[in-house]
Amino acid sequence: MAWVSVVGGGTARADVREDPGLLLGARSAIAPGVTYREFSLRASHGPAYGHLLTIDLRERRVSVDLLYPGAVGARSAMSELADRRRAVGAVNGDFFNITETQHPGVEVTGAPVGPAVAGGHALKAAVPDGQRFGPAMPSGVTTEDVLAVGTDRTARLDRLSLEGSVRTDDGDLPLSGFNQYALPVDGIGAFTSAWGGTSRRRSTCGTDTRRSAPCTGDTYEVTVRGSRVVDTSRAPGRGTIPRGTTVLVGREEGARELRRLSIGDRVRITQELRADRHDGIRCALGGFPLLRGGRPLPGLDGTASTVRTAAGLADHGRRLYLLALDGAVAYRSGLTVAELARTMRGLGAVDAFNLDGGGSSTMVTRGRNSAHATVRNHPSGGAERPVPNGIGVFVG
Repeated sequence: MAWVSVVGGGTARADVREDPGLLLGARSAIAPGVTYREFSLRASHGPAYGHLLTIDLRERRVSVDLLYPGAVGARSAMSELADRRRAVGAVNGDFFNITETQHPGVEVTGAPVGPAVAGGHALKAAVPDGQRFGPAMPSGVTTEDVLAVGTDRTARLDRLSLEGSVRTDDGDLPLSGFNQYALPVDGIGAFTSAWGGTSRRRSTCGTDTRRSAPCTGDTYEVTVRGSRVVDTSRAPGRGTIPRGTTVLVGREEGARELRRLSIGDRVRITQELRADRHDGIRCALGGFPLLRGGRPLPGLDGTASTVRTAAGLADHGRRLYLLALDGAVAYRSGLTVAELARTMRGLGAVDAFNLDGGGSSTMVTRGRNSAHATVRNHPSGGAERPVPNGIGVFVG
């Protein structure tokens, strides 16, 4: 394979230091507007090797959407998710509720941390900052930060916040959660059919600032169908939620407010994910920003190094980069978050977004005549880890 040294990255600000050790392999076409290439570099903890998809969103046949298993509280391998939708390329997405060692007996939901939008439909909102899984976020970043692709076919960094209410005959109650594995203290969360059959108990564990804090015993659950309360329970339950039904879970003050409701009472629930920058979002998922306008965000960690996944934007959101590092033994030391930002800048990104890494890092592609996706990198765990979502690339 022929390699070229990259010393510049396009139109971003020149005061960002480039990485002259970044070597790119030759491009190969996956589909119209989609190319694949490999790269290598020497990082602070050893050699790193990576895989890069470049997507030209100006190509009208190309589109991007969220891949997920059909429920928020579920996980699948990226190759399986890509095969179901016949994606030509994909990488894993958001960090997620992967373990519950501090809460024995509580079911691990597998649900992602940040907001999620698929096909223009909101699936979930963000958990409180203190309830997230993953590396430390840079300053000024929250779990509401997303990588989004709009209905105008441009990608961007944005922020999605939940706006909602529970309207009763006695007044309106604020809605502070939507299909989330963790609710704010004193909050009320709505769970819909998009959540799946996973237990809702985890949503009442931890606090806004401490994920490992005990689960609260002050909870209440109300089931609403056809704008009427049809059931109540002292504790969050589990099981598939039928379409047209919403389950409200309250903790602390939220639970006390829900206890005022009785079977037959009228309830109207509204929820919306509101974007900071623009409306018209086709897909979005959580993580955290690395670069804005070519500048690395302050506070990026330069110490901990691992295999990572990231997305980058260029040409005013018309070009999308998807990166997954290789987890083979020779390259498993990976990159620090700060090195990842510099690498994305060296590859041409002006804005960049960090996704889940470690054993989750996976890139798959599918040839035009292939029935199944091929895993391009070596997952560091030796096999694909089931994940809650990812970014899928489609041509057609």
